[in-house]
Amino acid sequence: MSILQIKNLHVSVDTDQGPKQILRGVDLTIRNGETHAIMGPNGSGKSTLAYSIAGHPKYEVTEGEILLDGENVLEMSVDERARAGLFLAMQYPVEIPGVSVSNFLRTAKTAITGEAPSIRGWVKEVRESMDALRMDSAFTERNVNEGFSGGEKKRHEILQLSLLKPKFAVLDETDSGLDVDALKTVSEGVNRAKEANDLGVLLITHYTRILKYIQPDFVHVFVAGQVAEQGGPELAERLEAEGYDRYVRA
Repeated sequence: MSILQIKNLHVSVDTDQGPKQILRGVDLTIRNGETHAIMGPNGSGKSTLAYSIAGHPKYEVTEGEILLDGENVLEMSVDERARAGLFLAMQYPVEIPGVSVSNFLRTAKTAITGEAPSIRGWVKEVRESMDALRMDSAFTERNVNEGFSGGEKKRHEILQLSLLKPKFAVLDETDSGLDVDALKTVSEGVNRAKEANDLGVLLITHYTRILKYIQPDFVHVFVAGQVAEQGGPELAERLEAEGYDRYVRA
């Protein structure tokens, strides 16, 4: 069993006015096979948590721990975290001009596993994963995220997830910018990856619509950089009906 533990995490970010504290003591424990939904209003620290786990240099951890199977994630570089089994699907995936999707995917797989996959088996695996996500095969010859629609970018993120097979996936507002059909396709891709690899999922979202397709085991409400309440799927339904106003007022 794999386990990702976040203990008393405090994170600051540099601004023009100096350091600003965003996370104020976050505790979370995620085991493989579990899906945890992080919900909360804008500016509550949800994306800060995601990027802090991944190792974005903009975010400074001032206190606390992030442990992956007992190993200190904070002492790892970004690529070491990926090799250890962490994956981040970004809300706004970056463009990489001049690098084709096919080269990007095979290079990433090689970096994760330490050896290049065999061409024949790799091409078959990529094709099957793309078919499942309803992606045209010509997609592999395009430059990474360059000129992609919102739905194409999110499909590409989940394609990476299915091929790299991490232990834990942090999905930062994967539902953002998706129409109904794309949302269902992307969600099905996450569910397949979870079932195939006993994946642990940390799903960050504002809305419950993606939770109709990706069923959470636990729901955590983020407000002002802290976990204000925790519960099961019924908590997400209550948030849909009532919103976050009572947490913000409190």
